[in-house]
Amino acid sequence: MGKQINVSLIGNPNTGKTSVFNQLTGLNQKVGNYPGITVEKKEGICKLPRGLKAHILDLPGTYSLNASSFDENVVIELLLNKNDKDFPDVAVVVSDVENLKRNLLLFTQIKDLGIPTILVINMADRMVRKGISLEIPLLEERLKTKIALVSARKNQGIEELKELIINYRNLPVDACVNASVIDPEYFDNLRKTFPNQSLYKLWLVITQDVNFGNVRRNELHKNSDFHTKSISDLKRLQQKETILRYQFINGTLREGMSVDENAATDLRSRLDRVLTHKVWGYIIFFGILLLIFQAIYSWSSYPMDLIDSAFASLSEWTKNTLPSGSFTNLIAEGIIPGLGGIVIFIPQIAFLFLFISILEESGYMSRVVFLMDRSMRRFGLSGKSVVPLVSGTACAIPAVMASRNIENWKERLITILVVPFTTCSARLPVYLIIIALVIPDESFLFFNYQGLTLMILYLLGFGMAIFSAWILNKILKSKTKSYFVIEMPNYKLPMLKNVGINVVEKTKSFVFGAGKIILAISVILWVLASYGPGEEFNNAEAVVQEQYENNSIDSSEDIDEAIASYKLKHSYIGIMGKAIEPAVAPLGYDWKIGIAIISSFAAREVFVGTLATIYSVGSDEEETIKNRMAAEVNPILGGPLFTFASGVSLLLFYAFAMQCMSTLAIVKRETNTWKWPVLQLVVMSGFAYIVALIAFQILK
Repeated sequence: MGKQINVSLIGNPNTGKTSVFNQLTGLNQKVGNYPGITVEKKEGICKLPRGLKAHILDLPGTYSLNASSFDENVVIELLLNKNDKDFPDVAVVVSDVENLKRNLLLFTQIKDLGIPTILVINMADRMVRKGISLEIPLLEERLKTKIALVSARKNQGIEELKELIINYRNLPVDACVNASVIDPEYFDNLRKTFPNQSLYKLWLVITQDVNFGNVRRNELHKNSDFHTKSISDLKRLQQKETILRYQFINGTLREGMSVDENAATDLRSRLDRVLTHKVWGYIIFFGILLLIFQAIYSWSSYPMDLIDSAFASLSEWTKNTLPSGSFTNLIAEGIIPGLGGIVIFIPQIAFLFLFISILEESGYMSRVVFLMDRSMRRFGLSGKSVVPLVSGTACAIPAVMASRNIENWKERLITILVVPFTTCSARLPVYLIIIALVIPDESFLFFNYQGLTLMILYLLGFGMAIFSAWILNKILKSKTKSYFVIEMPNYKLPMLKNVGINVVEKTKSFVFGAGKIILAISVILWVLASYGPGEEFNNAEAVVQEQYENNSIDSSEDIDEAIASYKLKHSYIGIMGKAIEPAVAPLGYDWKIGIAIISSFAAREVFVGTLATIYSVGSDEEETIKNRMAAEVNPILGGPLFTFASGVSLLLFYAFAMQCMSTLAIVKRETNTWKWPVLQLVVMSGFAYIVALIAFQILK
């Protein structure tokens, strides 16, 4: 027992599996992808009594082992492959006390695989209110397992679950249901042909596109003893198996579970009638969105100002304290301002994730998905497309991955292509700094103009995604044949632990993911801005001094600023910027914004960090990035560079442009061709340029 135990958490969606995972692992967890596929993989370490450890793997939610999507295939292939490093020593099937009948279908299938299995009955704190009582000893006897009655919300039963995990070797591994009775002759032939293999594993390989061990699906199909079954015959046998299992489950629950119907209330149905209403549902949803964006601006202003000032002071302190030279300048003018340009937005990004987590945890987000399905159909999207579009507000990468749940290829392709229009958290830093510069911080009827602008940008992105889907639907001539099925979870108060872990993990992922790119680009940009070719850069001081000789201005600060500005214009980055300036000038931008736009094609959030680095080069003043941007002068039109016209132009450019290399790479991986990501890049960025150009020319 000295080794680390592998534990797989398995269950239907909305059974509280993630809550159990969080209770077992706390913050000792990480999120990645399964090797070779873009399906999210959550794993963590749980410290058990007696000094033992368990490696906990939170598998994607699945209703049964009859897979219909890529993420469900992940569950089956792991459970079939004993050579996989994550193959479970023990499977923990998480069920919901109110949906036990449906949850037990998956449990009985996993039992057939011969894996030690524990049944967790979650949300036990709801039993009294719902009038549910369970005969645990009888259920354990019939289901041939050990049961942990758990309330993840109240942290009840978790210690008992840990004890069961430690003693997994004592769990019975025999099946609850003999599935072979659905066609004895067929299964006898199968057993004779492969006498050393698990019968139920063979059945799963035959009926699904999965492999295990040395037995491949095509080998089974070659065998004349049982290859007489057509696909339709196999489907009929699957249906018979499901009926057989539910007969067993119904009989077991008839004796082991009782429900007092009078105890249940219809509060949920009354709430659903309002929140999914075809008129009030939309009004309530947009009202909630409006309150969220108002709160994001109001609550985060103080910590943001504090962070902004702290980084400006740190940069100044570094320059004054460390020995003067290129290395000090790199830190003070490149790295610190570049990182400051992203850290400043942590409060607002954390608040955004906080609100999204609360909506998901409370059960309201499922109602939003159901509500929006009515609108999706007419645009050629599946109802399931709403999930990627909503999750795209955090990041387009997992949103593109989430489209794997859509069975119809054309619907899935359209979803993948339009998801990058939804406003992700990487756009947030750009929106926030530009809105703060060009939209007045005033209110109308308690609504802040800046918060309203941010909400409009989110709605604009979502609207553009829908409009693009409609156009693609006409081009690809997609005929929607799939049906949208979503489970409505019970309403519940969000678990603070789940919300906290989600906010910390998502914010940390954003900051560290963006931080690596920004750090690298900040260093490159500082080098390009601090050095230049030819005599004009090297003799900058002499040239500027000569220009000032006949001038009455003799302030050393003005001369130093003029030298820094002259050097920047004749540096490598200045030369590059001047080369692209003719292309961006009609949009109301100068060469510095042009450089920031080009560099942000690596990742949108680099925009602010790039400007922070460029404006900091050669500057001795302790100024915040916001103040420096506000002081910039338009080289062509004169006056402030960041006006209402140029600000709206920039906001619209970032709303529509495809500026994320990571998303393009994921789209290539999902579509298995460069054709679609290249099309995304060209069409979205071209459209963004035209819209920004029209907006500036009209508003200027």
